[in-house]
Amino acid sequence: MGARDTELKKELDASLQARRELGEEYESALVDSFLEKVDQRIDAAVERRVRRQFAETQMAAARGSRSPGATDSWGERFGFGIVSLVLAVPLSAIGVGAADLPGLLVSWAGIVGVNVVQAARTNPGLFGGLRRKSSRDGDWED
Repeated sequence: MGARDTELKKELDASLQARRELGEEYESALVDSFLEKVDQRIDAAVERRVRRQFAETQMAAARGSRSPGATDSWGERFGFGIVSLVLAVPLSAIGVGAADLPGLLVSWAGIVGVNVVQAARTNPGLFGGLRRKSSRDGDWED
């Protein structure tokens, strides 16, 4: 048990002892007081975590890397792929209805194009092209 847990346990014991001494008429005030202390502890812990996460995000941005939780998460990529496939069905039907096989090919070229752009956006070096030599210098190489 940590020091904070021990301190909180002592406060709970003190509240229970005070309830025994003061009687039931003060029970709700004692419970409210104890819960306020617990709430303050939770708020302080959340604030520390948020500050730490913010500092880590700023450090990652300062280093030039993508921040945790950036837009290239697996869930977003999976969702984008699913939406793309779901929309492919009506787009294919519209393409075939408007221009037969050429319409189908144009609609699928658009679907593939959107997915290629999304893949290139989330994975900058995926298709070759320019890559950074290092995160410190701004030089680019082919």
